[in-house]
Amino acid sequence: MLRRYEAEYVLFPTGLEPNGCLIVNDTSGQIVAAGARDVLQSEYQDVPVTLWPNRLLMPGTINVHAHAFQHLARGRGVDRPFLTWRDEALYRLTPHLDPETLYLGSQLAFLEMLQAGVTTVAEFFYLHGDGLASDRAVIQAARDVGIRLVLARTFYDWNGAPTAYRETIDQAVQRTQTLAAEVADDPQVIIHIAPHSLHGASDAMIREAHALARELQVPCHIHVAEEPFEVDEVRSRTGHTPVAHLAELGVLGPNTIAVHLVCLTDGDIDLVAETGTRWAYCPSSNLFLADGIAPLRQLLARQVVAGLGTDGGCSNNRANLFEEMRMAALVHKGVSRDATVLGHDRVLEMGTIGGSELLQLPTGRLEPGFYADFIGIDLTHPSLIPWTESTLAANVVYAMQPDAVRDVVVAGRPVVRDGVHRAIDNTQLNRQVQALVNGWSP
Repeated sequence: MLRRYEAEYVLFPTGLEPNGCLIVNDTSGQIVAAGARDVLQSEYQDVPVTLWPNRLLMPGTINVHAHAFQHLARGRGVDRPFLTWRDEALYRLTPHLDPETLYLGSQLAFLEMLQAGVTTVAEFFYLHGDGLASDRAVIQAARDVGIRLVLARTFYDWNGAPTAYRETIDQAVQRTQTLAAEVADDPQVIIHIAPHSLHGASDAMIREAHALARELQVPCHIHVAEEPFEVDEVRSRTGHTPVAHLAELGVLGPNTIAVHLVCLTDGDIDLVAETGTRWAYCPSSNLFLADGIAPLRQLLARQVVAGLGTDGGCSNNRANLFEEMRMAALVHKGVSRDATVLGHDRVLEMGTIGGSELLQLPTGRLEPGFYADFIGIDLTHPSLIPWTESTLAANVVYAMQPDAVRDVVVAGRPVVRDGVHRAIDNTQLNRQVQALVNGWSP
């Protein structure tokens, strides 16, 4: 069934369109036509219409790196060095987690994202619990919330990690193949491959994971050069930087998504650019954990494809991609002392179409054939006032508060209307999660 959406303004790739219009097929979940209202009204005059007065209609944002279950550890391990944070927040939380608690924690994270305008999330999930029940719980949480899910299923065999994280290579490959087959007919869920990192996965596991990504024809995600300790450890073991060692393993390239890329040499930047490796940048998390500041100017100057991620609920504590846009722009203006180094238009692109290019999905752009994933922003919200056509996009990046996002449509189906989720009771979910966490040790 077709539906016509009309809004006061629509943000198209070509720019802001007053009185814009989308024609959506809510069966296929795709955009059929997009353009000016007066043009499309006559062509689709018999199509039911949804009016969004006082709204900016724009693509939903794309969160290219998250760990949803970490919302259950929000507030734990704060103001600590990375390894202390890991032990106090993640490892202490892990024994409490089973499929039921992972379902609740993922619902909480996905709902927060959705209500802040995230319509697609790449969930880098590594707490498998010796099977697939936990993975399936996360997938079900995404389905119930209505967010588009990329489950980047992690391969992890470092024996220093909790048992629930670890699998053999054969187990990881076979279980991931099974899971990919299970969701093959679901257009809103796709499985990607994610060897955790050079410290979390052995070289043999990383090679096998990369080979499976090629077999399934999906991207391969991996944490790279996030922390100085990782760089030191890899250098001492291999004589190379993490990026250079991954090049030696043959896993860099356009199908690889390198997450973080904070601690890079000039040679690393050359390798990333020359191989076409893509970059998932998580500015707030890198600052929260005192990792450092990634060489964004150099990477973007080399035309590295980049998207933005929130990372986890205890290594950022927010799940709003507009926050990551603002953070990225402000941090790099400050460290470079150059106000022009990264403009609002560029970070807005990174948070939408950049994320779709990274994840190889037809979303993030309001064009025919793309997924009908879009949001409605309240143009009367105090955080946007005053605005003009020339300042509106900048206000969205630098000024807007998340509750200005009032409407969210994923795959042509409204999931949030006037700020309220159509299926999930926020109050009840919050009580369930709070009661759960209250029962755990401090």
